[in-house]
Amino acid sequence: MDRSTKDGQIGEIKARFDKMTAAVFLDFKGMTVEHVTKLRAEFRKAGVDYKVVKNTLVKHALKDAPFKQKLDDVLAGMTGIAWSYEDPSAAAKVVKAFKRDPAGDKLHVKAGLIEGAILDAKAVEERLASMPGKNELRAMLLATLQAPLQNFVALLAAPSQNFAYLLSAKERAGDK
Repeated sequence: MDRSTKDGQIGEIKARFDKMTAAVFLDFKGMTVEHVTKLRAEFRKAGVDYKVVKNTLVKHALKDAPFKQKLDDVLAGMTGIAWSYEDPSAAAKVVKAFKRDPAGDKLHVKAGLIEGAILDAKAVEERLASMPGKNELRAMLLATLQAPLQNFVALLAAPSQNFAYLLSAKERAGDK
């Protein structure tokens, strides 16, 4: 590979790390082409970029990053990186779901990266993958914003509702 090609790839990798909200480093050793293709399709559906990269190119791309030293152990052997741009947990959720499938038994998480913090494989699969996604967070926020209004409407309706119950009770009592 000539120098200009390497520089281009280093720039592309650096741009992905600059743009991402989270990244998951994967070891796919022993997986068949069919299984890797299926994994790539799952990543695409979730809006996650996945690329198999040379470790030295990643090291060059991250040479100025404060977490570079922590990634030296991770960047050994076969490495695939899944970058999430909008939803930090998207890549971790795809990996967790894929590992439940028999096709994913050879897929191993090396580490994760979120906001400059390095997560070990266990933390990626347990904590990052269980974080609520962007749409789930929106739904939770909407429910939180609607709760006071729903309570207010219920309080406004309570006197007239209680009056209707009183009239109904009087009517039933008059029939007896």
